[in-house]
Amino acid sequence: MCELLALSSSRPAQLTFSLQRLASHGDMRGGSPDGWGVAFCSGHDVALFREPAPAASSSLVRYLEDHGPRTQLAISHIRHATRGPVNLANTQPFVRELGGRTHVFAHNGDLPGIWGSANLSLDAHHPVGETDSEQAFCALLARLRELWSGTGLPPLDERFSLVNAFAAELRTLGPANFLYTDGEVLFAHGHRRKTLPGGSVEAPGLWLLQRYCADTDTASNPVNAVSIGGGGQSVVMLASVPLTPDAWRSLNHGEIVVVRDGVVVTPGASATGVSTSQDCLRSG
Repeated sequence: MCELLALSSSRPAQLTFSLQRLASHGDMRGGSPDGWGVAFCSGHDVALFREPAPAASSSLVRYLEDHGPRTQLAISHIRHATRGPVNLANTQPFVRELGGRTHVFAHNGDLPGIWGSANLSLDAHHPVGETDSEQAFCALLARLRELWSGTGLPPLDERFSLVNAFAAELRTLGPANFLYTDGEVLFAHGHRRKTLPGGSVEAPGLWLLQRYCADTDTASNPVNAVSIGGGGQSVVMLASVPLTPDAWRSLNHGEIVVVRDGVVVTPGASATGVSTSQDCLRSG
């Protein structure tokens, strides 16, 4: 099973525990041995690291845990190949430029009917690899192209409406959990996923953890996920399965959550609760 992970924070942070925990799923025992990748957003661009090899045994993953770039927004993916060979072109996350920004997409699921879908045209965007996930990303970019044709950021409600409609169409084709960012906000769509290799396919497909840390001077909690330096910090993490013993919230079937700078800002949604803990982050 593929695994997704995203981080959004109010201050620059470094993925530590959660990247290691996600990587532990990236071997034959975990069921996702076919590659891994992580995109660290920085302004209008991203630092992208990918390997078509198991994450659990990757020296690059271990290096990033200690020396990865600090970021306010990151998306990671562990691959279990279902379509396309194991190679770099088929390794997520995928990135493309649109409207002068680097857009990032990662998907968990299986969309066998996407190549024959009349409603999901690619326009000027073409996949480099052979996966249904990259095909979906190119179709999303084609939908977004007109919205991003002007200058500046399109209104958030318009971006949300388009992504929401796109997600509804993907759900008709198969499990469609995905993470997508335009560099300004993170869109997370929860659908269905396999509970175990060979098991049933059901909701939830994504889980969310939102924390606010008023004091980051404590450094000994074993469930630390990110490292920051000084000051209060609001953090939202999304993952295919809960990565810590904390109170993660499962996303509803077809739910889209929008996150900016560690705060849920989904248009039309009520504010979500935030737990406060001195020990939720490890100080940098």
